[in-house]
Amino acid sequence: MLGSLCPQIGEGTAPFVSAPLGALVGSRGAVSVPLYQAKAEFFRMLGHPVRIRVLELLQDGPTPVRDLLAAVEVEPSSLSQQLAVLRRSGIVNSQREGPTVVYALASRDVADLLAAARRILTELLAGQNELLAQLRDAEVTAR
Repeated sequence: MLGSLCPQIGEGTAPFVSAPLGALVGSRGAVSVPLYQAKAEFFRMLGHPVRIRVLELLQDGPTPVRDLLAAVEVEPSSLSQQLAVLRRSGIVNSQREGPTVVYALASRDVADLLAAARRILTELLAGQNELLAQLRDAEVTAR
Protein backbone atom coordinates (compact mmCIF):
# COMPACT_ATOMS: atom_id res chain seq x y z
CA MET A 1 0.00 0.00 0.00
CA LEU A 2 2.80 2.43 0.86
CA GLY A 3 4.32 1.89 -2.58
CA SER A 4 1.01 2.85 -4.19
CA LEU A 5 0.71 5.98 -2.06
CA CYS A 6 4.30 7.06 -2.55
CA PRO A 7 5.94 4.88 -5.23
CA GLN A 8 9.49 6.10 -4.58
CA ILE A 9 9.38 4.68 -1.06
CA GLY A 10 8.15 1.22 -2.00
CA GLU A 11 10.57 0.59 -4.86
CA GLY A 12 13.99 -1.03 -4.97
CA THR A 13 16.22 -2.08 -2.11
CA ALA A 14 16.47 1.30 -0.45
CA PRO A 15 13.27 2.31 1.30
CA PHE A 16 13.09 5.92 2.49
CA VAL A 17 15.18 7.04 -0.45
CA SER A 18 12.88 9.96 -1.08
CA ALA A 19 11.53 10.61 2.42
CA PRO A 20 12.87 10.52 5.96
CA LEU A 21 11.02 8.43 8.51
CA GLY A 22 9.31 11.50 9.99
CA ALA A 23 7.69 12.22 6.63
CA LEU A 24 6.08 8.79 6.62
CA VAL A 25 4.36 9.08 9.96
CA GLY A 26 2.40 12.25 9.56
CA SER A 27 4.44 15.42 9.08
CA ARG A 28 2.46 18.20 7.41
CA GLY A 29 2.07 17.62 3.71
CA ALA A 30 3.57 14.13 3.89
CA VAL A 31 2.00 10.74 3.39
CA SER A 32 0.48 9.48 6.65
CA VAL A 33 0.62 5.70 7.12
CA PRO A 34 -0.36 3.38 9.95
CA LEU A 35 2.29 2.97 12.62
CA TYR A 36 2.77 -0.73 11.86
CA GLN A 37 3.50 0.14 8.24
CA ALA A 38 6.02 2.83 9.21
CA LYS A 39 7.69 0.27 11.51
CA ALA A 40 7.85 -2.26 8.67
CA GLU A 41 9.48 0.33 6.39
CA PHE A 42 11.91 1.22 9.18
CA PHE A 43 12.99 -2.41 9.61
CA ARG A 44 13.20 -2.85 5.83
CA MET A 45 15.54 0.13 5.74
CA LEU A 46 17.72 -1.57 8.37
CA GLY A 47 17.62 -4.85 6.44
CA HIS A 48 20.97 -4.60 4.68
CA PRO A 49 24.18 -6.11 6.10
CA VAL A 50 26.33 -3.09 5.23
CA ARG A 51 23.89 -0.72 6.95
CA ILE A 52 23.85 -2.88 10.07
CA ARG A 53 27.66 -3.07 10.09
CA VAL A 54 27.94 0.70 9.73
CA LEU A 55 25.52 1.23 12.62
CA GLU A 56 27.52 -1.20 14.75
CA LEU A 57 30.70 0.72 14.00
CA LEU A 58 29.07 4.06 14.77
CA GLN A 59 28.09 2.86 18.25
CA ASP A 60 31.67 3.64 19.28
CA GLY A 61 31.23 7.28 18.30
CA PRO A 62 31.58 9.51 15.24
CA THR A 63 33.64 7.84 12.53
CA PRO A 64 35.24 9.20 9.35
CA VAL A 65 34.14 7.60 6.08
CA ARG A 66 37.68 6.32 5.42
CA ASP A 67 37.57 4.33 8.68
CA LEU A 68 34.11 2.95 7.84
CA LEU A 69 35.37 1.95 4.41
CA ALA A 70 38.36 0.10 5.89
CA ALA A 71 36.19 -1.73 8.43
CA VAL A 72 33.29 -2.64 6.15
CA GLU A 73 35.45 -3.69 3.18
CA VAL A 74 33.03 -2.85 0.37
CA GLU A 75 33.45 -0.71 -2.71
CA PRO A 76 33.37 3.02 -1.94
CA SER A 77 30.31 3.50 -4.14
CA SER A 78 28.42 0.79 -2.25
CA LEU A 79 29.28 2.30 1.13
CA SER A 80 28.30 5.73 -0.12
CA GLN A 81 24.93 4.41 -1.27
CA GLN A 82 24.24 2.72 2.07
CA LEU A 83 25.33 5.78 4.06
CA ALA A 84 23.00 7.90 1.94
CA VAL A 85 20.06 5.62 2.81
CA LEU A 86 20.89 5.86 6.51
CA ARG A 87 21.34 9.63 6.31
CA ARG A 88 18.08 10.24 4.45
CA SER A 89 16.21 8.06 6.92
CA GLY A 90 17.52 10.18 9.78
CA ILE A 91 19.32 7.28 11.49
CA VAL A 92 22.76 8.86 11.07
CA ASN A 93 24.10 12.39 10.74
CA SER A 94 27.08 13.51 8.74
CA GLN A 95 29.37 16.43 9.24
CA ARG A 96 32.20 17.68 7.07
CA GLU A 97 35.46 18.33 8.91
CA GLY A 98 37.78 19.78 6.30
CA PRO A 99 38.16 17.22 3.54
CA THR A 100 36.76 14.44 5.75
CA VAL A 101 33.12 13.45 6.22
CA VAL A 102 32.35 12.05 9.66
CA TYR A 103 29.23 10.00 10.41
CA ALA A 104 27.51 9.53 13.77
CA LEU A 105 24.36 7.92 15.10
CA ALA A 106 21.54 10.44 15.25
CA SER A 107 20.27 8.87 18.47
CA ARG A 108 21.62 6.50 21.08
CA ASP A 109 18.34 4.60 20.66
CA VAL A 110 19.81 3.01 17.53
CA ALA A 111 22.57 1.45 19.63
CA ASP A 112 19.92 0.26 22.10
CA LEU A 113 18.01 -1.36 19.22
CA LEU A 114 21.14 -3.18 18.04
CA ALA A 115 21.82 -4.37 21.61
CA ALA A 116 18.24 -5.66 21.84
CA ALA A 117 18.72 -7.52 18.54
CA ARG A 118 21.89 -9.14 19.92
CA ARG A 119 20.04 -10.25 23.05
CA ILE A 120 17.17 -11.70 21.00
CA LEU A 121 19.56 -13.55 18.67
CA THR A 122 21.52 -14.89 21.64
CA GLU A 123 18.33 -16.28 23.19
CA LEU A 124 17.19 -17.79 19.89
CA LEU A 125 20.54 -19.44 19.26
CA ALA A 126 20.73 -20.72 22.83
CA GLY A 127 17.32 -22.32 22.33
CA GLN A 128 18.53 -23.94 19.12
CA ASN A 129 21.63 -25.29 20.86
CA GLU A 130 19.45 -26.83 23.57
CA LEU A 131 17.25 -28.48 20.92
CA LEU A 132 20.33 -29.74 19.08
CA ALA A 133 21.69 -31.27 22.30
CA GLN A 134 18.34 -32.99 22.93
CA LEU A 135 18.32 -34.37 19.39
CA ARG A 136 21.86 -35.70 19.79
CA ASP A 137 20.97 -37.28 23.14
CA ALA A 138 17.89 -38.90 21.60
CA GLU A 139 20.02 -40.26 18.72
CA VAL A 140 22.53 -41.81 21.14
CA THR A 141 19.72 -43.34 23.21
CA ALA A 142 18.05 -44.80 20.08
CA ARG A 143 21.23 -46.73 19.14
